[in-house]
This record gives sequence, C-alpha cells and structure tokens, in this order.
Amino acid sequence: MAIVVNMPRLSDTMEEGTVATWLKKVGDQVQEGDILAEIETDKATMEFESFNEGVLLHIGVQEGDTAPVDTLLAIIGDAGEDISELLSGGASTTEAPKAEEAPIVAESKEAAPAAELPAGVEIITMPRLSDTMEEGTVATWLKKVGDSIQEGDILAEIETDKATMEFESFYSGTLLHIGLNEGESAPVDSVLAIVGPAGTDVSAVIASGTPAAAPKQEAAPEVPKAESAPQAAAPATTTAPAPATTTTTNTSGRIFASPLAKKLAQEKGIDLNQVQGSGEQGRIVKADIENFTPKAAAPAAKAATSAPVAVATGVESTEEVKNSQMRKVIAKRLGESKFTAPHYYLTIEVDMDQAIASRKQINSIPDTKVSFNDMVLKASAMALKKHPQVNTSWNGDTTIYNHHIHMGVAVAVEDGLVVPVIPFADTLQLTQIGGSVRELATKARDKKLTPAEMEGSTFTVSNLGMFGIQEFTSIINQPNSAILSVGAIVEKPVVKNGQVVPGNTMKLTLALDHRTVDGATGAQFLQTLQMYLENPVTMLA
Repeated sequence: MAIVVNMPRLSDTMEEGTVATWLKKVGDQVQEGDILAEIETDKATMEFESFNEGVLLHIGVQEGDTAPVDTLLAIIGDAGEDISELLSGGASTTEAPKAEEAPIVAESKEAAPAAELPAGVEIITMPRLSDTMEEGTVATWLKKVGDSIQEGDILAEIETDKATMEFESFYSGTLLHIGLNEGESAPVDSVLAIVGPAGTDVSAVIASGTPAAAPKQEAAPEVPKAESAPQAAAPATTTAPAPATTTTTNTSGRIFASPLAKKLAQEKGIDLNQVQGSGEQGRIVKADIENFTPKAAAPAAKAATSAPVAVATGVESTEEVKNSQMRKVIAKRLGESKFTAPHYYLTIEVDMDQAIASRKQINSIPDTKVSFNDMVLKASAMALKKHPQVNTSWNGDTTIYNHHIHMGVAVAVEDGLVVPVIPFADTLQLTQIGGSVRELATKARDKKLTPAEMEGSTFTVSNLGMFGIQEFTSIINQPNSAILSVGAIVEKPVVKNGQVVPGNTMKLTLALDHRTVDGATGAQFLQTLQMYLENPVTMLA
C-alpha cells in the first residue's frame, strides 16, 4: 500500500520547508532510516529520513521549491503500484495526512499499553525548556526511585542548549522509574521518569512502551564490545531498580557506574577499578572519567629519566571531550551567522577622559556603582534611537524595523557564551542598567537564566576590555543587524589642541550586516555613539 510522506515540521517554528537536495530519485529502493532529502527550515538545513520502506514512486516538491508543512513531499510504495488516486482530486493535501498516519498507527500497536496506564500512573517526558532545544542532558537527579514527590518539587537539573535549568514535577506520587541516568542525553519527548502510587508495578509499561525503551536501545549494541557476560546484564540494572539499590559496597564484584561513564571509560581505555566515584553513594559518573588521571603515568615518567639528558622525552596524549549542548548550539548559530550574513567592520577610537571623570563622580554617591560597560550600553541605546536602520533584522523579502531597543549583553560562562537581554534599555538610567547587568551576569554564571531572559535582543554589546584586549571583532548575534565590540581603555600620548598630552582612549568596533545597514549609516551611528561617550553629561538627562 502506497504511503504519502508529507513536508515534515523539523523545528517548532517551521511553517514551510525548501527541498535543498534529493538524495533519492523516483524508482530508488528506500529503507527505513535512509536519508530521503535535505530540507531547509527557518533555522537550518536538516537531513530528513524515511520512516517507511519501499520504492520512491513520486516526488511532490522539486529541489529548490518551497512548500508548507504537511503538504505532499513524496509517495513510497511497491514497485509499479498505481498512485493515480493519490495524485488526483486534491488527494495530495486532503488524503495525504491519512495515508501517512496509517502505518504509524500500525507500527504503534506495541505502544498501546501506554494509553492503558495503571490508575494514577503518569509518564514524564524530556521537556522542551527552550525554543531551540532538541535534546537534553540530565545533569543531576534530585529525587531517586522510591521517593515521594509533590507537585512543584524539583525532580532534576537538565542541561539544555542554553543553560542548566531546574525541572519541576507537575504530578504528585512516588518516583517509580527513572528512564535517563545522570550524564545521559535524550531527545525532547523521550521518557524521563514515571510517577504513580507507591508499589505500582510499571514493568509492563517500561517493557512495552516504545518511547521508554528508546533511550536504552541506543547504548545496547555497544555493550558487548566492552565485556561479554558482565556487561550484558547492565541494561537491566539501569531501569527503575538501579538508582534505589546502588551502594558503595561491592560484594558481588560489580562496579557501579552510569552507562555514559562506562562508554567513555571504554573509549579512553580507563580501568573503572581505578576510578573514584563522586556520584550518589559512590557511583562513577561522566565527570569522574573526564577528570581521571591514570596512576600508570608515574612509571612512564621514571622510565624517561634513563634517557640521555640532551634528548627530550615524553608521552603524546590527546583527550576528546563531548561537547555540551550549549557549545554545539554556539557553533551552529555563529556558523550560520558568519556564513549567511555579509559582515563588515568599522572601528573608531573614543577619548575617554570625560567618561573617566564622570564615572568617578557618579560612583562617589553612596550605594551607586556604574561601570564603563554600563556607559557604553546606555550610549548605544541612545544612538540606536537616532539611527533606527541599525536596530533592524533581515527577513528575506522584508526588513524588520524594531521600534523597541532590547540590549543583549554577551557574558562568558564556563561552557561558552550566553547573551542575556536588557529590555527597553533606552528608557533606563545608567544606574538601572548597571543593576540589571550585574543581576543577569550573576544568574548567567550560576546557570539560572531563563529562556525568556535570553530572547528578543535587537542589538548586542560584547566587552573584552577587562581582559586587556584593545581591539577585536565579533560575530553578529542574529537576528540582530549589528554587534559592538568594546576594547580596553588605554593610557597613551594623544594630541589635543596641537599639544602631545597624556590621554585615555578606547577602541570600539562595530560589526554590521551589509544586507540591512550600509557603511555610511554604520559610520554615522559610531559618530553619535562617540559623541555620547565623550560627553557623558548628555546621558544623564
């Protein structure tokens, strides 16, 4: 029976997709899991795989063409099958969803018990904690199997692509099963935990529920590679009973370690017997493997002493560390920005003598603290009011003019970079901007920022001056049209009124998207920004 494949929704904001490349052609045999095409969404170009097997009988959207989500993309069926009824009479739009749903219902019969859960039992899935989150990693479980849970209790800390966030339970009951161990990752909507009345048997739900089994099956094929007999039993111990029964005693000779820790140890050739676990009740977790220093390194160092004095000896070594969700998203977003937006850069040098004097006077007021970065943010917000072309976003056929000014502030954190946002910055006084920046920076470093506090910027400021960097360029934080790079204040000889005198200057470099902002407009913006910074009294009104 022919199956209609519709244009998929590959992101939560996707409304239509463009076929960038077909990797199969009409007449080709298609297996489940084969990549059918590369589809360009509103966020990226992504591979789209087939969930069905058969022959590709029809292509509904040609390369380079665009179609709304849920319209006919292709038809897969038996070789020579008549699909004329599916192609005629508007069947591609009215009947296509039904045809695609049919095999899904058939394949989902094994998952039916999920709809017949024992009374009071609830399945908790991996939540979407940010608009761009595709998968999450359990950083820490704050509850263990057997614990009583009240609605609103924090179940776990989950690492997303933007921050590590607390995830609270929407149900009350007993934690009956944990589907994902600390350090493990799974896509959004995968089974995270099961909650219900104490003593409820959920083994049938775990065994028959396809979503519940998915996270475990990814690791299963790799287990026999490490150890044949002992490891074969490992998946059974990672289900519901494992967190509750793990102890530091090891009378059976078993080493208690998370599946991810075992996998990393195998890849790095680390003997788990030599690793001290830092997890709950001495359990070995991912961080223990990553931070492990082999004891065997000492003999190698002694052996080196026997080498001739004039010959340098040592041991070559490398380490491969799994990228965090934040690092992967930073790489993706900045790559997209750099290679889609035509960047150009303008640099100006600002006389900071008056700014230094003004800041000293302002900070002499009790309970008042203003930084040079606060002054740059305020001056930038005021300059954007005078040059609205810089406060825009490219939108393909149109340019979006933002009549509000939300300032993004780049903040370095342990795993990378986040950009908390100060809304309506042009309406705030210097001291209010300073207070907002300090609060957001603290939350960023403590991984307590919410997605809402990192969304909606219209202009971004990045400051490396505190590290002594005098001049640098930044990659635009899309969908912004510009980002300002702030260097250090440098004391040096300057010429004033024909005389060489001591002075203090600071370089500002503006990166601009040439699709929305021309060079002359960017230069005029910098001139206005320079005027405000060199005359700070203008920012106090």
